[in-house]
Amino acid sequence: MTDHPPHGVNVVIGAANGMGAAVARLLAPRGRLVIADRDPSGVLELAAEIGGDVEAVGCDITVPAQVDEVVDTVTGGLGGPGGLGALVLTAGSSPSMGPGRPIYDVNLLGTARVVRAFEPVLQPGSVAVCFSSMAAYLAPSSPEIDAVLDDPESPTFLADLEVHGIDVDNPQVAYVLSKQGVQRLIRHRARVWGERGARLLSLSPGIIDTGMGRLEAANEPAMADMVAASALGREARPEEVAAVAVFLTSDDASFMTGTDVLVDGGAVAAMLG
Repeated sequence: MTDHPPHGVNVVIGAANGMGAAVARLLAPRGRLVIADRDPSGVLELAAEIGGDVEAVGCDITVPAQVDEVVDTVTGGLGGPGGLGALVLTAGSSPSMGPGRPIYDVNLLGTARVVRAFEPVLQPGSVAVCFSSMAAYLAPSSPEIDAVLDDPESPTFLADLEVHGIDVDNPQVAYVLSKQGVQRLIRHRARVWGERGARLLSLSPGIIDTGMGRLEAANEPAMADMVAASALGREARPEEVAAVAVFLTSDDASFMTGTDVLVDGGAVAAMLG
């Protein structure tokens, strides 16, 4: 496999642990790397572990100013020479991490915020991979709700979901809809990125052996049944998902954009028959 990534700064947001940290370790040999997370101490420790040209930045993707600071780090400030190489966004909230409203804010609005913030620094060859979830494949959708998900930055976003009978405080529903929204966002923004010679994808992991994954499994016993019924019959290691994300940012995936890549060990196939 060849790997000739675009020139520019590579960025991983959500890099303090789990899949984000695994992605950062794999991207580090490509050159300058910015790793960001709402846990600044976590990315500082990872930067020290990786060594080389790695810069750690605190970033909560629900705070626009902090997202802009990451972009400024890439460009070197106003008038700086930097441009985006690869961006991998793994930051997200799971159902066990809080009520529904903050899950939408992190998973969907946060992703939209990051995607738009980086658009001014796109260059030919730039590519972003935003994490969704296999959960997005497992619930029905409707044209009315899809239309709401397509505008997560609307000030009436949550109220519009409620109009269509969605309990916006339900964390399980919020997780599924927010991840469906991520996939839709990527499809809709891919042409904008393509006009700049850039690519935009989403990646949907299945059940992964991470701290977040173990927390979800403890709160949702049915996840063990999903693993057992899947084609491979096991959870993934973070490095297995990270390898796919890094592949998607390479020249070997140069004709892939505007789509989701499901990395779930065959779990969705088993459930949907």
